[in-house]
Amino acid sequence: MLIRFGVRGNLRFLSHAETVRVFQRACVRAGIKIQYSQGFNPHPKLSLPLPRSVGVESDDDLLCLRVDKSTGAQEHKCAGELCSSIKTRISQQLPDGFELLSVSAAETNISPQPSMATYVLVVREEYPDEKMKARIEHLLASDTLNMQRSISAGKSKIKNVDVRGFLKSIVLKDKCIVVECKISPAGSIRVEEILNLLELGVEKLAAPIRRTSVQWQD
Repeated sequence: MLIRFGVRGNLRFLSHAETVRVFQRACVRAGIKIQYSQGFNPHPKLSLPLPRSVGVESDDDLLCLRVDKSTGAQEHKCAGELCSSIKTRISQQLPDGFELLSVSAAETNISPQPSMATYVLVVREEYPDEKMKARIEHLLASDTLNMQRSISAGKSKIKNVDVRGFLKSIVLKDKCIVVECKISPAGSIRVEEILNLLELGVEKLAAPIRRTSVQWQD
């Protein structure tokens, strides 16, 4: 099953693992049987193909869920009815701040892969000035944008990454900066790296950062 959902408010501070646990518990309370992996330490088969950065809201996130074949088999005759039932049952168990948008049957067992993500940064009224416009023009005109990225939990290991290839566009619209990011098997640019490139501290933002859309490929 592919579950599309949004995250708002204080729940944007949930980590990747915590978000997965929210859905796992919601499924248990809703009476939806999740498939588990085999072995000595079975894990539920649900995943987030594109983890959301802590503190970032999302308009359209995606959860991949493997349900037991017996789930709803006696109650529903078609996949559409089963998906509708699962959507209703999970929605009733999710906390405020989570909005379940849709539930659909996956055509394959392979999780969709993200190829593009769009972020919206709402800045305070005094900051979208000529300096900001010049900064955006400089970033887009650059052939390379090398940044230091920590690659260990303790941030003791650092590597240099050229993030220019991950930036498709940066557009200043009124008080909003809209950033389109490419995603590939090699990775993507991180939200904190976008802020650093734009020289934007959190104190300059007028609203939480929001991931408004994601493009997926099977």
